[in-house]
Amino acid sequence: MSDLERYYRILELEPGATLEEVNQAYKDLVFVWHPDRIPKDNLRLQQKAQDKLKAINEAREKLRSLKTKHQTISNSPSPPPQQQTPFQTTQPPPKQNSDLSGKDYSRANLSNKDLSGRNLSYANLSGANLSDTFMHKVNLRGANLSEANLFRANLLLADLREANLRAANLIGADLSGADLRGADLTGARIRSGERLLVKLVGTNLAGAIMPDGSIFQ
Repeated sequence: MSDLERYYRILELEPGATLEEVNQAYKDLVFVWHPDRIPKDNLRLQQKAQDKLKAINEAREKLRSLKTKHQTISNSPSPPPQQQTPFQTTQPPPKQNSDLSGKDYSRANLSNKDLSGRNLSYANLSGANLSDTFMHKVNLRGANLSEANLFRANLLLADLREANLRAANLIGADLSGADLRGADLTGARIRSGERLLVKLVGTNLAGAIMPDGSIFQ
């Protein structure tokens, strides 16, 4: 079995599935295998869930990268033939710029976008719609996310140090492994009644201002 076939099988998809199908399968499987859904005292299943999540993340990243590259090639106009002299080489295409630090995305609709691994440090995302957005390992250090809608956003291992999350909607967001040291969550929505509706497995909240105004110790 090739690596490509293995990635499709991990996501329980048929070879050739669309990018939308890959993203949906990823969401479904993350929901099923998230460690929060496994009893804490069942160490065997906890380890299995972590291994599953690692494989699911790798499969999605590989397929997303492949399909994005294929789409870019398919949509690019064919260049006119050029004469090449001996020893002439072609330059590789420039890589997609992942540095979006300091950019202004206030009130922007970024729902369902893939911002995984991007540098959005100190960006202005106040009031932005980031629902169902993929932000795995995104750098949001010092970013302004006040009043942003982060409903069901995937923020696994995100850097949110000193981020402004005042009055943000975090219901259903996955912040597992994220770094929230010094972040301001005053007034952020994280509960429905007494029920916590944010995934915070392994999250670092040292010094963060919690929704009720207290400092997390």
